[in-house]
Amino acid sequence: MITDKIADCLTRIRNALKAGHKFTLVQDRNLTRVILEVLQKEGYIESFEPQENYKLKINLKYVDGAPAIRIIERVSKPGCRKYISVGDLAPYFNGLGVNVLSTSKGIISDHQAKKENVGGELLFRVF
Repeated sequence: MITDKIADCLTRIRNALKAGHKFTLVQDRNLTRVILEVLQKEGYIESFEPQENYKLKINLKYVDGAPAIRIIERVSKPGCRKYISVGDLAPYFNGLGVNVLSTSKGIISDHQAKKENVGGELLFRVF
């Protein structure tokens, strides 16, 4: 049984990129869909589409043969949650990367969190 659904999704993406796959499959959950929408909006994945057996097919993005995602890491874990206020939200890799937060406005990127002036749980970082 998977206890950390976010970490499972991120690990599947990371492993598929290291293996050079064009796509990967993850469990179809509302949380996963929202996370993939943020990654797609920020330009880290091409698209995602539902498949049978409650799976989502993620079409991974490559730029000149190199993966668009270089680093994707989980920050807040089930055993150790990390919360951050909007004032303490620093740019990841000098603004080239994205912090993804769970806020009262939903799961959003750090750019959107600054616009909305909200902090929250720092779920993961991607560069």
